[in-house]
Order: sequence, then structure tokens, then C-alpha cells
Amino acid sequence: MNVHEALEHANALAFPGFLMDDATLTADRAANEDAISQLLAAWRASYGSDDPFNFEIVRSLADRNRITCDNFGIERLQNLRGSSLAQRLSDDDLVRGVAAMQHRNPKIVAKEAGLGLNDLNIAYLAAPVSGMVVGIDIETTSREPDRGYIVNVGLEFMQLTAEAKPTDPYFAYCGLPDMYKEKGVPLANIHHISWSDIEGKTPFREDKKMQAALLATLTRFPYMAHNAAFEDSWFMLHIDGYAEARKAGKIVPIDTRDICRRVDPETKILPHEQRPASLESWARRRGTLGAGESEKHLGLEDVDLMFCTVQAEFTLRGMF
Repeated sequence: MNVHEALEHANALAFPGFLMDDATLTADRAANEDAISQLLAAWRASYGSDDPFNFEIVRSLADRNRITCDNFGIERLQNLRGSSLAQRLSDDDLVRGVAAMQHRNPKIVAKEAGLGLNDLNIAYLAAPVSGMVVGIDIETTSREPDRGYIVNVGLEFMQLTAEAKPTDPYFAYCGLPDMYKEKGVPLANIHHISWSDIEGKTPFREDKKMQAALLATLTRFPYMAHNAAFEDSWFMLHIDGYAEARKAGKIVPIDTRDICRRVDPETKILPHEQRPASLESWARRRGTLGAGESEKHLGLEDVDLMFCTVQAEFTLRGMF
């Protein structure tokens, strides 16, 4: 499928409700996700130039695909990889994140980082960090943002100083279609969110007020997330206006997992099976999580743990 075909598919009428056999749903999902993948790639390739199409087309197609996945059974897709979740932030994103924390020109940071960002670890330490950032974490019902729903959002703010404390915490549950009252909340084995937590809550995609508030926050301050490519990928398809603001350079994600991997030398020597760059492992090494404690996998709690761990790492490395 090329971009023209993807746009045609996105603008086509959805299958009527009575066409619900597995073969039809599988074909519809595959076509939806192929089109979304093509359109996301074309959108990202257009950074620095005019919009190739109205991004609302992509968000609407993702909304349509979630209904298809619901009807097919999202639990049947959990082990099937999709293509709407980015594996990492781009090199340009990583450079811009460092530049934002250090209030420096991204071109200077990129020059220090070198070819392939092989020396980005040096750039992280080249100047002190300061300023306000927002930390954010979401819990979802799937890995793939064009299949699942956001069920929990947590965020708070912090000045990048050695003594700062997080401020203005925000925490919210978001609803799901009624079919999940009987089926249960997907991925509850990870985030432990039950139907009683979200019953009566507005689904995230229907909560335009929440989306607008988040967009206003994310365009005002750089945002930190552990594996920020996850939040970024979900926000692209779930927050109205996010993709457009991202393309315009108004949003700066900062990946604390990348900070961990490049700044903490222990990540290079610890065995892979210990997942040394995971927030839980990193927090244990920095003493912000006790040996017998675990990451909560709830938005606000995970943001608080991330901020405490980043602050401990920055203090240890003399980055303030």
C-alpha cells in the first residue's frame, strides 16, 4: 500500500456491523494498520515542509481500527506486533531533548554528539541542566496505539535542580467500551487497573477537555518519560493536535531511558537479563526504590519514581 492508497482506504466507508466474521475483521485490521503505518511514515518524512494531508484522517482511522480490534478480541492480538509504536525517538529528538535541558543550540549539541550520536553521552555532560519539565506516564490496554486505549494518565512538574520537589500532580482514570465490563481491563496483570477504577469514566479519545489540557502542557514545557517513544506514539494517535504541534517543533520529548543508557556506566556492564535501563532497575541502583519494592505501573507513581531517579543520577554525575 502506498500513501495514495492509504488515504483512499482511510476515507472509505467502514464495514457495516453485520460483517463480523474473523476473516473480514482480520483483513480490515490489516488494511487499517498498513494504511496507518504508511501515513505515519509520510507525516514524519514531511517534517520541515508543508503537511501532506490533514492528520485527523489518521486519528480517525486509528479510532476505527480500535473498534475492529474490539470486535475481533484484543486479547487475541497481544502477541502480534503492530507498526504504530515507535521503538525509539529519532536522533533529532534526542539532540533537541538535551538542548532543551541545557538551553543550548541543537546544532551545537548535534556536533558534540557526533556521527550516529556516538558521543551523545558527552553532550549530556557538556553543560548544566535547568528549567521546568513535566513528567508524564500513561497506562494502556495494548502496546499498539492504534489498537488499544489509554486508561490512566499521571503527570507532575519539576525544576531541574538537586533539591527540587515535584509539584502540581495530576492523576486520572479513563473509560473503556462497555464490553470490557465483562471481559476485564486488558493488561490488568501489568497495571492492575480494574473495571471498578474506570467505571463511569469518559474514554480518553472522547475527553476533548483532557486532550486540550495535555496538549497545552506538552507545548509549554519539555516532557520527560521513561521510553518516551511510547508516550509519543500514543499521543500521536490519541491527542487531537499533538501530531501537528510535534511536526511544528512545539513539543520536545526527553527520554529518561536514553539518559540512563548513556549517562549511567553501569548499564554497559550489567547483564541484559537484568534490564539495566528499565526504570525499576535504574531506581534500585540509585536508591530511589528499595530492594523489595517494585515499580507500580500507575501513571503518577511512575512519574514520581522517574523524577526521583533522574534527579539522583543528575546529582551523581554533576549535571546540575
